[in-house]
Amino acid sequence: MNSILTFQNFRNYFISLVVFLLIDMIWLIFISRSLYSKHLGYIMAPKVNFLAAFIFYMIFILGLMVFVINPALIAESWKSALFTGMFFGIVTYATYDLTNLATVKDWPMIITVVDLIWGTVVSGVTAFISYTIIRFFN
Repeated sequence: MNSILTFQNFRNYFISLVVFLLIDMIWLIFISRSLYSKHLGYIMAPKVNFLAAFIFYMIFILGLMVFVINPALIAESWKSALFTGMFFGIVTYATYDLTNLATVKDWPMIITVVDLIWGTVVSGVTAFISYTIIRFFN
């Protein structure tokens, strides 16, 4: 049985993490900041909880690798990376947003819609770009 703790797996994880972080930081810093402040300012923390953010990114990328990118690499299919990535994104972001819509008083519908679109796009694009870069190095 092959070990999952290989240089190649760590490299692929790191590539995917960097791709996701770059795209998500552009979104969070330059695009969505005012939207979130406008609609969620009443519940936003004054400071980001970086530990929670770090844990989210580590787990999310692990899921993207296990369920999307590695299977796409095995299948040698950029389409699988893109479309399965998009599906993974809407499923994972829906977990958060629809739970909030169901349980948080006055949770804005616009945030749910925008987040679901964003989760779908960022996950699909991250999986596709990561797949392409990893294939280049393999």
